[in-house]
Amino acid sequence: MSQIKYKRIMLKVSGEALAGDQRRGLDFDVIHGVCDAIKQCVDMGVQVGLMVGAGNFWRGVKDGADKMQRSHADAMGMLGTVMNSIAVADALEKHGVDARVLSAVEMNKFCEYFTRDTADRYLNEGKVVIFAAGTGNPYFSTDTGVVLRGVEIEADAILMAKNVDAIYSADPNVDKNAVRYSRLTYDEVLERHLKATDSTAMTLAMDNNMTLVCFGLAEENSIIRVVRGEEIGTTVKNSFEEEA
Repeated sequence: MSQIKYKRIMLKVSGEALAGDQRRGLDFDVIHGVCDAIKQCVDMGVQVGLMVGAGNFWRGVKDGADKMQRSHADAMGMLGTVMNSIAVADALEKHGVDARVLSAVEMNKFCEYFTRDTADRYLNEGKVVIFAAGTGNPYFSTDTGVVLRGVEIEADAILMAKNVDAIYSADPNVDKNAVRYSRLTYDEVLERHLKATDSTAMTLAMDNNMTLVCFGLAEENSIIRVVRGEEIGTTVKNSFEEEA
């Protein structure tokens, strides 16, 4: 237990990451790799909340832009997160990890309806809780959803497992001179308009004094390393003065 920095985490895995090199659909080698890391966290005594994006199936803003009414496009995105959540829950069960899918939208045929107290009880029982359907509202990304759920369950940190290994000053795939950051305050992220998450998610995390870590899912043992306190990727906080 002394190796654990974060006892209760809220983990976000992008839908694109679950697609692997295919970029669409589900790559079960990637999924089982994520589940293996989550199992290691659970075995160490970490309580794990998880939210999965839907970019491997549908991104409401991008895929529906100028073609659909935004609320309808976002509804499709929410359904995509439910599909991903069911797939990850199934994979976790195959790894011997008890998992529950809680949806922000009622769909009792497939998963339970989210309440904060239900999620807290399952986490305390050692179950992995997978939060589906984002916030349940259009115009909010799953990044905002994961921060909201992280605040509600009183997570010690929000872990953003992305396709990019950190927060950069620009897209490192486009700009070879992009600056990589290891530490940032929320004020710096917002002032510099850095594209780590959407501004709503960042503001919500800032207002609730959350620790947020953005890192690359593909890095070896990345989730375990963050949980143990290793500084990989970019850590975002209101202040780092207490660590000086």
